[in-house]
Amino acid sequence: MNKQEVDTFEKVQTQLEGLHMEISALSKKSQNDALNKFKLKFVNQILDSANSLLGENYKPFPDFTLFDESDIPTTSDAAMMLTQYLSCFEKLRADNVKQSSSGRWYWIIDGKESDIKTIMPKKIKEK
Repeated sequence: MNKQEVDTFEKVQTQLEGLHMEISALSKKSQNDALNKFKLKFVNQILDSANSLLGENYKPFPDFTLFDESDIPTTSDAAMMLTQYLSCFEKLRADNVKQSSSGRWYWIIDGKESDIKTIMPKKIKEK
């Protein structure tokens, strides 16, 4: 990854997490309700950005790109897909960070450890 991709990754991951929290809360109230078109527009915009970052190697499903606006998804469908995207974002993070000798985590930029701090990936458990 390069610095611009790391910046975009952090922005899009934060947006995915926010959408996931919001839509999961809606899903718990009524999982079969349709997502409204206003929310769907933003979900698709963020998924489009996520797809660009993830590429074919990290995308959750090869045959899913965006929700079809003519077939509005339910809140539970949207929550499920956002969960999958968040998991794939963590895999991408895990593959592109390194723990320094001080115990802090840093992004690997253009193949080298950078000075850009990050958090420990959720997929890596401390011993």
